[in-house]
Amino acid sequence: MSDRPRGVRAARVAVAAVLPGELALVVCLVAGVRPPGWALAAAEALVLAVLLLEAWVLRSLYVAARARGADRRAARRAALQKAVPATVRHLVRHELRALASLGRWVRRGTHGVRPGDLPAAYTGPQTAMMYGLLFVMVIETVGLALLIPWPLVHRAILVLDLYGVVLVLALHAACVTRPHVVRPDGSLRIRYGALFDLAVPPDAVASVRVDRRYPEGRLITLSEDGILDLIVGSQTSVTLELNRPLPFTRPLGATGMAHTIRFHADDPRAVVSALRQPT
Repeated sequence: MSDRPRGVRAARVAVAAVLPGELALVVCLVAGVRPPGWALAAAEALVLAVLLLEAWVLRSLYVAARARGADRRAARRAALQKAVPATVRHLVRHELRALASLGRWVRRGTHGVRPGDLPAAYTGPQTAMMYGLLFVMVIETVGLALLIPWPLVHRAILVLDLYGVVLVLALHAACVTRPHVVRPDGSLRIRYGALFDLAVPPDAVASVRVDRRYPEGRLITLSEDGILDLIVGSQTSVTLELNRPLPFTRPLGATGMAHTIRFHADDPRAVVSALRQPT
């Protein structure tokens, strides 16, 4: 057996092993929980090692595909599909979209909002929490910069802490620049940053109402009876009843079906009014 298949298997196993930890860090940051500095450093060091392994395997697969006559685009696609699990591709795509949102946030732009649409913000419950988390992270970064005497360790910790600051900003920027959207025809686009995006056609809406709730659970929670909760800051404020189940996709690619959707909007009455009175 050649070394290349073993390398591919090793890369896929390594990525699948670190994925739960990386995802847990993202969920903690979204929830406002700051993991200990040593945990972030260890996790990101492990991720860096896995990325180096992935880069080596991807290059090998790309060169092999090119040698078989594939063009550059096809060779890149084939290498990614062989070496990187689908869940990892989803997570990386979300992070890249979140980072791209930083530029849009600076320009005060929005994604997917056309003239005549009603954008509905949903970041109110988490804004103070995010800025508080950023403040703590900056203080920790400055403190470690003053306390760590070893130059190499100092630089590595500094890069990791700065990445954490940028990631939190990117997560929040994605939420600000990707609001919910109500179209003039009564269709609705429900989002949470770059992690969740669900289009609801107007003929699928049975009823909608302002309904403030404080559920417990993760960002996306689906009950056994098909009620989907998209929780922001431990709350939802709009309940949307559907006349038929709609499929949705979770952040890492798993799918589900929901016949009732509960989500948060900072101005739920405006969303409900726009959905009840399409032009």
